[in-house]
Amino acid sequence: MKIINYISRILVGVTFLFSGTVKAIDPLGSVYKFQDYFSAFNMGFLNDLSLILAIILCSLEFLAGFSVLFNIGFRTGIWTVILLMILFTPLTLVLALTNPVSDCGCFGDAVHLTNWQTFSKNIILLIPAVWLFINRNKIAASEGAARGWTLLSIAWICFLAFIFYNLRYLPVIDFLPYKTGTYIPDGMILPEGKSPDKYETTFIYEKNGEKKEFSLANYPAGDTSWKFVDQKSVLVSKGYEPPIHDFILTSMNGDDITQQILSSKNYTMLMVARKIEEIDPELMSKGYETGRFSKNNSIDFYLLISSPLLGVDEADGEANINIDGIDICYVDETTLKTMVRSDPGYLLLKEGTILHKWSWANLPDKEEILKITALNKLNN
Repeated sequence: MKIINYISRILVGVTFLFSGTVKAIDPLGSVYKFQDYFSAFNMGFLNDLSLILAIILCSLEFLAGFSVLFNIGFRTGIWTVILLMILFTPLTLVLALTNPVSDCGCFGDAVHLTNWQTFSKNIILLIPAVWLFINRNKIAASEGAARGWTLLSIAWICFLAFIFYNLRYLPVIDFLPYKTGTYIPDGMILPEGKSPDKYETTFIYEKNGEKKEFSLANYPAGDTSWKFVDQKSVLVSKGYEPPIHDFILTSMNGDDITQQILSSKNYTMLMVARKIEEIDPELMSKGYETGRFSKNNSIDFYLLISSPLLGVDEADGEANINIDGIDICYVDETTLKTMVRSDPGYLLLKEGTILHKWSWANLPDKEEILKITALNKLNN
């Protein structure tokens, strides 16, 4: 009995502790995942609650795992585990059947699971969790009630501090494809032997007021009596997707300058401002000043945004409007979320390799940036 209890506590405790911790390392990743689900289920009105929900979820998982694993406040911990399992196991079954979002996000970006894998994991985990719940009154507490609650409170306060540290700065462990040291072009390559996604394309043509669908093999090429109307592509089989697959930087003129930036022998600073109209104007002003200083010292500088240019022109505050001398690129919003978990955030590149990443809170001052580039030059 004791051995079964001990093994069950390890399985349940470690799983929940790990799940809560990886979410706390990258809290914005959890926020984005909540927003993905809200969008998929037409519940976008809940987006403003995403951060609060992300903090609550990872806190409950961490405290439940901590409690069960170390047998501190065990009964409260196992009740929390069971309630979370009752909530999420049916939900993961629905997600597995409907697949509105391909990656469940239960282990953040540290471990990617499909929805069916997540549901299977929950079913397996239910066995030790239910066992512990049934025998909860037979497991002696390792600490007294008062001391146990004190330890849990201290653990939670430290955990919250850890969450807000990762929010203000960048995640202490970067699980994203754009981590420091990454050579971006390598992440865009399809490995030998791997197949890309396969799509079936259908062409819609019209003749004498009648529309008809054709495949690539039988569409009416050269027959001018048919007028092309539209085309649609359907995913036939999911292939390998490179970790970096949407890194496309488009200038304000509509030119793709991705390779120009990745192959540049100059140092390149990328300022990521995903929602430029929502960012504090003072933070944007600091970024623009850094950009102009960088360009004056032979460091290329680009402002990457996902909003249309109209969003820049109409952004609130003079600081957001004063962008003279700053080169702007449009980038897919999801890509910007993946590049850096900060808005604004910064990446320093050299010939396609990410040398440094910063949030708005720990961006070095201008002179320090010069020292960093000078030091890299000496080391190379």
